[in-house]
Amino acid sequence: MLRETKTILDLLLEAGKIDQTQYNSLQMQQLRTNRPAEDVVAESGLVPEADITAYLSQLNGIPLVRLKEVGAAPEALSLVDIDIARRYQMFPFAVDNANNTLLVAMDNPLDVAAIQFVSQKTGRRVIPHYANKSDIAKMIEDAYNNNLSAEVNEAIAETENVVKAKSVESFSELTSEGIIRQAPIAKIVEQILGFAVGSGASDIHIEPQANRIRVRYRIDGLLMEKLILPRSVLDSLVSRIKILSRLKIDEKRVPQDGRFGFSSDKGSVDLRVSTLPTVLGEKIVIRLLRKQERIPTMEELGMAGRGLQKFNEALHVPQGIILVTGPTGSGKTTTLYSALHIVNTVSVNVLTVEDPVEFEMQGVSQVQVNNQAGLTFAAALRSFLRQDPDVIMVGEIRDQETAALAVQASLTGHKVFSTLHTNSAAGAIPRLFDMGIEPFLLSSSITLVMAQRVARRLNPQMSEEYVPTSEEVTKLQEVLGRHFDEWLQQNNKTVDTLRLRRPRSDLANKEDGYKGRVAIFEIMPMSPALQELTIKNAPAIELEKVALAEGMLLMKQDGFVRVLEGMTTMEEILRVAET
Repeated sequence: MLRETKTILDLLLEAGKIDQTQYNSLQMQQLRTNRPAEDVVAESGLVPEADITAYLSQLNGIPLVRLKEVGAAPEALSLVDIDIARRYQMFPFAVDNANNTLLVAMDNPLDVAAIQFVSQKTGRRVIPHYANKSDIAKMIEDAYNNNLSAEVNEAIAETENVVKAKSVESFSELTSEGIIRQAPIAKIVEQILGFAVGSGASDIHIEPQANRIRVRYRIDGLLMEKLILPRSVLDSLVSRIKILSRLKIDEKRVPQDGRFGFSSDKGSVDLRVSTLPTVLGEKIVIRLLRKQERIPTMEELGMAGRGLQKFNEALHVPQGIILVTGPTGSGKTTTLYSALHIVNTVSVNVLTVEDPVEFEMQGVSQVQVNNQAGLTFAAALRSFLRQDPDVIMVGEIRDQETAALAVQASLTGHKVFSTLHTNSAAGAIPRLFDMGIEPFLLSSSITLVMAQRVARRLNPQMSEEYVPTSEEVTKLQEVLGRHFDEWLQQNNKTVDTLRLRRPRSDLANKEDGYKGRVAIFEIMPMSPALQELTIKNAPAIELEKVALAEGMLLMKQDGFVRVLEGMTTMEEILRVAET
């Protein structure tokens, strides 16, 4: 007796993605319309697209690729014309020259005619993969239309021709020839940087791997793989960036730091370059510093309500330390610039020491750290105290000496702004204890401590209003507690009339529903009760307990208020603030 072949409906039923009633209904609809079962399931909206694709991959024994995690390989794109890619909904994402194969993602990997056509066209064996239909459509438009991959591929071809013409064995030998200063490799670097400026990226990661180079961009706080380069161009690519950054080309054993400027029709940026030797070669991370941007207000950053009120009160205290804490990339420096912009007037002498200077502020004396010359945070801070300052900003408190000088400056009548790497506002006090600062000095010098993160902001044109599910309402109530009822009352809402926002349901890629970022805060002003606990060297958990009783919102709570206001989504807040 022959065994009946399973269908996608059978797998979804077994996995609990649909129930028996839904199974019967979908099966009847498929028989009535004579259409593929996966199309019927997709139209029903009962199962997410990613699940349908994964089960089709399992059903047909064809590998699955997640295109959001795969960059565009210029060599692969050059083999398949955009018109062919659109016609067959096929995205070429990698090549294997050793086996003469081309790897493609397809909406329908069972389309033998399409696979044979592309195989004949390219002269390569085509290996099809399943991928989400929406991801394929977006990758086709993005990769072919942004010109990044096409122009880089052309530059790679030119550079390979130079290698052959010069009769050298590898790109690394081009350094001595001076060729890396010329057009081909320079064009690759220019396209990588130009795409970063145009896409609003904050960082570029150029990472050597076993058989390729991965180029990732941090856009709105998320790392996204956008480009794959052949491993063979690593040495010349790194050398070109080192030349621009005035770093030592022949030094590959130790990390190096440098910087240079870059301009395109999308804007001008300063670039901070860091190299790191790894077992697979030198990795480069480039931070983009946009100096021409306007300094945002605290309200534009996302600060509101009681937190904004307490922060403004702290700004008008003539002395004391205001600390902003959080991990790298959490927007601490931007918040400090916004605060400086408020206090920076003609009658106030403002001095800053930064590493690096990320924004040139008119009327502010800014100092760039230079460790090689002995100009450290501590050395600059000592000099500042002889410059008749009113306000001092120290880019980061990294050691005991800098911390002690900051406390001394605040106790002698100066307002001090700085940052610290801790996960919460309350955690900053014990961190300074660990640096050797006496508790009684801290209790007298700290005015306010604020922790922050940044979440992606919804794009008003690409988002929609919706009725929250009962699970979402329950989560809001659990996290916000009494603050949830207070918000509803202040905004004349009820649970039944509450509406949230999310990326539009018709978007092929939900990432398009976000644009820009919004900060979420945990603001802890130093009250008499907190000062008393600080003198007693109390742990962070006790400090936080008192601060919450005095009205402080935790970062997740502040983020959920931003969700209620329609600025971002619950998923986004949980991603950045969940502990």
